[in-house]
Amino acid sequence: MERSILNTQMLRATLLLALLTLGACSTQSDKPLEPEASMTPAAELLPPAADHRVTQDPGPPVDLWDRIRRQLEFHTLHNARIGAAREYYLKQPRYFELVAPRAERYLYHLVSEVEARGMPIEIAMLPFVESAMNPFAFSNQRAAGLWQIMPGTADDLGVRRDWWFDGRLDVRDSTTHALDYLESMNADFDGDWLLTLAAYNSGKGRVQRAIKRNKTQGKAIDYWSLELPGETRRYVPRLIALSTIVAFDEALEVSLPDIPNAPAFAAIDTAGQVEMLRAAELAGLELVELRNFNPGQLRWATAPNGDGKLLVPISVAESLAVTLAELPDSQRVTWQHYRIRRGDSLIRIAKNFDTQVGLLREVNNLNGNLIRAGDTLMIPDSVAWQQSLALAQSGSTGVRRGYTVRSGDSLYEIAMRFDVTIDDIIGWNKLDPGRYLQPGQSLTLYLGGD
Repeated sequence: MERSILNTQMLRATLLLALLTLGACSTQSDKPLEPEASMTPAAELLPPAADHRVTQDPGPPVDLWDRIRRQLEFHTLHNARIGAAREYYLKQPRYFELVAPRAERYLYHLVSEVEARGMPIEIAMLPFVESAMNPFAFSNQRAAGLWQIMPGTADDLGVRRDWWFDGRLDVRDSTTHALDYLESMNADFDGDWLLTLAAYNSGKGRVQRAIKRNKTQGKAIDYWSLELPGETRRYVPRLIALSTIVAFDEALEVSLPDIPNAPAFAAIDTAGQVEMLRAAELAGLELVELRNFNPGQLRWATAPNGDGKLLVPISVAESLAVTLAELPDSQRVTWQHYRIRRGDSLIRIAKNFDTQVGLLREVNNLNGNLIRAGDTLMIPDSVAWQQSLALAQSGSTGVRRGYTVRSGDSLYEIAMRFDVTIDDIIGWNKLDPGRYLQPGQSLTLYLGGD
């Protein structure tokens, strides 16, 4: 057994040396590599009798990285572009430290879902490339979530997107739809995962046109031989580079965050619509922590007409499920439906129902005061809802300061930076959480309040 372990370690070292040697020749050039030099399987650099697989039963995985490492498929591939991608990550020594909290929350679920479908385990790491494992991430092209799903793609895939909920941000929904999409495209590309990943990044049609162009010119049609956008030419190598880093983390002196090989969250039934703040209080969680597990929930309360589920840390799941099942209607969001009459105004309706005009606008997605006779307004019958909104909108106990949105900012990142909640920012600025922050947009924040 000791001899086998020693041989395995020597083979890993030999393979790593080969990778590093090739990596020294890597460049960032976007010019296509020659087909015959485009890909050198690193395993081919080992002696003919070498076998990097461990033949003995290694026992259960020691952590989630070990579970992933045992299933890697791309880690032996190498060329100049992969070498450049590896250096991209290695030059960011705090990269894994920064993404660790997100990976601890979501990666186990991604790994389990990918395994269940028999897909390459590297697919579970694709959100590292797409969003740095941030479900609140939005791109300039309006892609969103862990998997950076575009609005049009979401509509084609049937992802739920409405005033209350955005499935692109939801951890479970987005993963299901992204993996469905990848599986479908993989069938279109005859099982070639590199072409599939390229299509996920730049679009299936673009990759198919590149293949057709190469066929017409008598050129190879593998991923490495295609003329593709610069971003796509870097995209696939970065995932392969991550595979190599996970495989050879110790030799590369990369410290991967400790992630248990166990689920971080469970889905519980809310037994009806409930305010996010109330659920967090009942669970003994900070509101921002509950939102970290439920980024798809866009409003003050869980979405009506949804699946009635909340994702919560495993440690509180059982007790919170029992508490929510017993929660009386007086502590929930219940609704009245009011048909607007001729002569009505939002001010009059708000006064009649002892609520606020701002709240009526919020829950009915109204931009102004215009209402029409015959339409129906939803009126939340919840004292706690009204109190939480009033508190968020007042900002009366903090020091007021302005903030100008910068490129790449998100509500989540701004909230973390100034130690406030996403709900605070939305309430103070009367934002629509379903819309995107724009660079140059002015926000008002109240800091240091009680």
